[in-house]
Amino acid sequence: MHFQWYPGHMTKARRMMQENIRLIDLIIELVDARIPASSRNPDIDELGKGKARLVLLNKADLADDCSNDVWVEYFRDRGYTAVKVNSRKGGGIKSIQSAIQEACREKTERDRKRGILNRPVRAMVVGIPNVGKSTFINALAGKACAKTGNRPGVTKGKQWIRLNKNVELLDTPGILWPKFEDQEVGLKLAFIGSIKDEILQTEELAAELIKYLDLCCPGAVARKYAIPDAGDPYGCLREIAKSRHCLVRGSELDTEKAASILLDDFRDGRLGRITLEMPDGPGENMPGAPAGKTPDASSDGPAQEGQRK
Repeated sequence: MHFQWYPGHMTKARRMMQENIRLIDLIIELVDARIPASSRNPDIDELGKGKARLVLLNKADLADDCSNDVWVEYFRDRGYTAVKVNSRKGGGIKSIQSAIQEACREKTERDRKRGILNRPVRAMVVGIPNVGKSTFINALAGKACAKTGNRPGVTKGKQWIRLNKNVELLDTPGILWPKFEDQEVGLKLAFIGSIKDEILQTEELAAELIKYLDLCCPGAVARKYAIPDAGDPYGCLREIAKSRHCLVRGSELDTEKAASILLDDFRDGRLGRITLEMPDGPGENMPGAPAGKTPDASSDGPAQEGQRK
C-alpha cells in the first residue's frame, strides 16, 4: 500500500502555525501513545525551534503502560517535558497545569527578572489529525471549547481558548507532512485512523495490521474473536467474518466488513493495550522525530491485556 494524504487545508494550517509561532511561549504536542514516533510531525521540530516543549502521550489507556513509561523517559531524556494522558476519560489532565509551568520555568524566570509578573503562558496545541487535540483541550478546560470527532480533519482553523489567568491555548488543525519518506510510518498512521479511511483499501490495511499484531502481541486477534490461527492475514479475516457472521448474498463471507470490525476494535482498544513501536530501532531515520521500532516477538517487556504473554 502507498500512503499519502495532504489536503489543501493542511497547507493553510502549516502557514498559520508559522505565522503564529512568534506569539506563543510553549508548544504542546500530542502524540498517539501506541505509535509515539510515527505520530510526530517532523515539521513541528523545525517550526518550534527555541520554544519550550511539552509532549503528551495521548490515548495512553490504549497503549501498554510499561511502554508508555519508557516513552515518557525517552522524551524527558531529550529535553522535553512529557506526560501520559487519556483525554477522553480525563486521565493525567490534573497534572497538565504543573507540567506547563515546569516546561516554561525558564521563560517565567526571565519574565520575573525583567519585572514582568503574572503574564499568562500562551501555548500552541499541535499534532497530527485524529490524535485528540480538541478532546484534550475540552478536558483541560472542563467544557466544550473545541469541536471534536473520531475522524481526521475536524478542526479546520485556529482558535484561542483562555483556560484561566495563567494559561491561554491556541488550538490548531491537525497536519501531516507532504511526503512520507518511510511508508511504514504511513501504515501506522492509517492503523490509528489519522489518514481518512475513504482513501484506503480496508482489507489490505486490516491484513497489514494483523501482521503487526502477530509480531507485537501474538494471539490477541485469535482470543478476541475466538478463532483458530488461520496462518495468513486474509485467512484470519475470513475467520473473523465467520465469527462475526459477516455475510453477503446469503452465505458468502464479507471480509471487507470483517476488516472494518478489526480496525475499529484496534482503534478503540478492544483488542487490549497495544504499543506498536518502541524507541531505538528501525525507523530512527524519521526526520525531526524520535526513533521507533515495531516490537518483535523476542521482546521481554511486561505483558498487558492483549500483549505477549
